[in-house]
Amino acid sequence: MSVSHEFPLLVIAGPTASGKSALALALAEQLHGEIVNYDSVQIYRGLVVGAGKLPLADRRGIPHHLLDCREPEEVFTAGDYRREALAVLAGIRERGKLPILVGGTGLYLRALLQGLFEGPARSEELRARLRLLAEQRGRERLHQVLRRLDATAASKIQPRDTQKTIRALEVCLLARQPISAMHASGRSGLEGFRVYKIGLDPDRARLYQRINQRVEAMFAQGILEETRALLARPQAVDLKVLGALGYRQACNVLRGQSDLTEALRDTQVATRQYAKRQMTWFRREPDMHWYYGFGDDPEIQRRVLGSLEQSGAASLQAATGS
Repeated sequence: MSVSHEFPLLVIAGPTASGKSALALALAEQLHGEIVNYDSVQIYRGLVVGAGKLPLADRRGIPHHLLDCREPEEVFTAGDYRREALAVLAGIRERGKLPILVGGTGLYLRALLQGLFEGPARSEELRARLRLLAEQRGRERLHQVLRRLDATAASKIQPRDTQKTIRALEVCLLARQPISAMHASGRSGLEGFRVYKIGLDPDRARLYQRINQRVEAMFAQGILEETRALLARPQAVDLKVLGALGYRQACNVLRGQSDLTEALRDTQVATRQYAKRQMTWFRREPDMHWYYGFGDDPEIQRRVLGSLEQSGAASLQAATGS
């Protein structure tokens, strides 16, 4: 057998509540794997119930990476994710284990596999001036400035998305060229890995039923208490994570803006809509091997393992020559 210099890397994708974590655990046990998270909410410490984080006791002793690695106040961009994930993958490769990526944030996955353009470093001084402009003149005025400097980038950013508008302006002003031109100049992808993508596409009615049940469990298991602790932090007003699914609705309850029944229903609706957007994103991913079921279904797990064994896609021996 010829030796491949590319190391195997598995990716598990699919909508929320589709059983991705269960499939990742099953594959990690069978294939000597380590799990790498690519969910943008599970990155943060203190977000457990609302983030749907697998309890430590349920991880079966399998190493999990990029969970609980940032404080809620910290900004963690797709570029940050790529840098940290590359370091994690290098460590897993050095240990001779199989990396298994699992999560639901498509932007993180794309940043890792396809790369990002190298923009200038953040300038807190410039950002502060741009935020002040937005506060004094309005978000629309800030967006007008971007339209003047980079109409292409402005057409892809909603005027209400102040954070993205500020970053686009920051790049334009610091790099002295439009951010859209930098995006078009190319990016470097993931080198040294042979990627095999597994997509879960379960029955919609059953998926939505699971989502509704998961949200009910989330409120029963303490998302209000978790959110109350986040609101008590000194910089709570700036916590982006409080806008995440579940936490946003819990905030409304704690602030007296909605009752529990309304918050639960709103979270269920918003999560179902999020699942649709996830599927739209992942369907655009090239070379995805789709399985029509849930990842915690033993039959789906057997089929995935069978496909991996037949194709050699997860073979560590082929990569190392051992």
